[in-house]
Amino acid sequence: MKLKLDLHRVFSNGSAIESALHEIMGEAIEKRAEYVEIIPGKGSGQLKKSVLRFLEKEYKGRYTRIEKDDKNFGRLFVHFNWNKL
Repeated sequence: MKLKLDLHRVFSNGSAIESALHEIMGEAIEKRAEYVEIIPGKGSGQLKKSVLRFLEKEYKGRYTRIEKDDKNFGRLFVHFNWNKL
């Protein structure tokens, strides 16, 4: 299972961003998703940095790795390996 979160519609609301991230990560953990695709968008990169800090702080150890898409700067993949977690 693969999940997707597009942050374009809530990019200027910090609490909505955190809520959306908690919701998608909770769903991924509950459903044992293969990965979550998070789209913070290209922009200045501040939202992407904020998402990375949030994941590191709130969910470290619950995901295997975070991949920054080399073809699309505005996209992240949070990978899970449930055999290792």
